[in-house]
Order: sequence, then structure tokens, then C-alpha cells
Amino acid sequence: MKAIIYTKYGAPEVLNLTEYEKPVPKDNEMLIKIHAASVTSGDVRLRASDFPPLFWLPARLIFGLFKPKKKILGHELAGVVEAIGKDITKFKVGDEVFGTTTMLKGGSYAEYVCLPQEWKQGVVALKPTNLNFKESAVLPIGAMTALFLLEKAKIQQGQKVLVYGASGSVGTYAVQLAAHFGASVTGVCSTSNLDMAKSIGADSVIDYTQQDYSLLDNDFDIVFDAVGKTSKSKAKKILKKDGVFISISTMTAEKDEHLLTIKDLAEKGVLKPVIDRYCALEDMVEAHRYVDSGRKKGNLVIEINK
Repeated sequence: MKAIIYTKYGAPEVLNLTEYEKPVPKDNEMLIKIHAASVTSGDVRLRASDFPPLFWLPARLIFGLFKPKKKILGHELAGVVEAIGKDITKFKVGDEVFGTTTMLKGGSYAEYVCLPQEWKQGVVALKPTNLNFKESAVLPIGAMTALFLLEKAKIQQGQKVLVYGASGSVGTYAVQLAAHFGASVTGVCSTSNLDMAKSIGADSVIDYTQQDYSLLDNDFDIVFDAVGKTSKSKAKKILKKDGVFISISTMTAEKDEHLLTIKDLAEKGVLKPVIDRYCALEDMVEAHRYVDSGRKKGNLVIEINK
């Protein structure tokens, strides 16, 4: 099969297209023919080993001290079950699925991957019936992260929520989810993304190139840092006394119940993936360069088996 592998940390050029051995499912695994994947911020961080100083050594111990343990990157995917092990009970050959590859041996930058039907760190489910593979592939990581953090903040109807980085993958889902929960949403993003933020549910928008959000009135219930580029101390200036700051810099967890909630909301039309670009597997280096640039709006799809 075709796959993108990397054997050392570094710039996008460490990613190489190669022929790789097609995986064979174990008894508790299913073989997925991948139709689409994505390039997430987590992928580029792992590729470059770009971790905050406090987490650098623990991350290297987990993912590879001197070189990557997991040669194939790619955190999320959508595809079709091609074969199943004898212990698989929840899925059958031909099922269309979406999910993650978190802490598995293989990633989604490949034509095939083996997934268990259940494991501690990641999730898989039948994909939303109203979305295609490309749309479904970019739902799990961003949408589940947004849902996890909003639930952690105990979001309630009628609250005021500010989403810093409203045009990124997590940010676009955070805006939509917060609006769904009945909050009044203020989106912070660059000039070119203001209209997009409004179109997905932001009641008001702030151009961070023109205005400092921390100078607003301090009446927000939640400040959601969706890009890891603001701070709790700055956010406290606009938070109510009992307000909550949440950030993607916080550890999150993937839960089956969250993926099923995301699937349900997508099928109801509440969640709609924002897709910036479509790239082929062969264009992975350029795709990573684009995500590294910080200009990505929403999600970047990798088309694999069309």
C-alpha cells in the first residue's frame, strides 16, 4: 500500500511517500480502507517534535526519544471496513466508519489501517449518514476536543462565550457547539475569516489584528482558547468572577459517547465541517507546509482512496 512515513523529526520534508506493507487485522481488529484523512495541529507538532518545554521530554518518551516510534502519522480518518477479525462484533465488512488512530501502531496517512472496535485511547463509529468521507474524516479530533472542553467548562444556555481562534479546526466546532448549547458567541479571528465565523454561528466577531479582546467588558462566562495562543491571565480580564478559561493546551480524552454525540449533531445539521483545502496523499509535504504557516481555515483534507 501507499503510505507517508517519517523516520526522523523535522520540517515537512521528513515526510516520504513509499510502498509500505499492508496491515493484517488481528482477532480484535478490523482493516479499514481509508478514503480520507486530515492534517491536524497534532500531526505537525509530532512531525516537528514541537512540544512546550515542560512536556518535551515526556512527549519524546512516549512518541520516541531519538526518532519516531510511529512511522505513519495521521490522527483521524473515514473509510470502509474491508476485513474483520473473529472477535469484532460491532462492525461488519462494508460499514462506513470514522474515528481516530490515537496511540495505535499505524496512522491514517496510508491507504489502510487496522483499528480495534474499542480501545482505551481512541474511538471509531459508523460515520454520519449525511456526510461524505472527506467531511466525516475531519470531524473526530476537532469536534470532540471542542465538546470535551465545553463540557468541562459546564457550558449553559444564556452564557457568553468568547472563542479565541474561531477560524481553526477546534475553533469552528467550538463556535457551532457553543451556539447549539444556547450561548451567545463572540469569535476572535483575523480579518479574512470574520464572515466565516459569523456564518457558523458567532453572534459577534473581533478582528484580533485590529482589536485586543482583553479590553472588552469583563462579563464573559467562558473564554475558549482554541489555538493555544492566549493565556489565562489575559482571559481573566474579561471573565466574570466565576468565569472559566479553557484551552486546547489542556489534556483532553477521546470518548465513544463524544464521537456518537458528534455524529448525531452532524446528522441533525448542527455541526458542519469547515474545509479549507483538499490534498492528495502525494502532496503531504505541501499540506504540512500550509498547516505550519498558520493560515489554515477549519480543516485540511487528505484524499486517499477515492
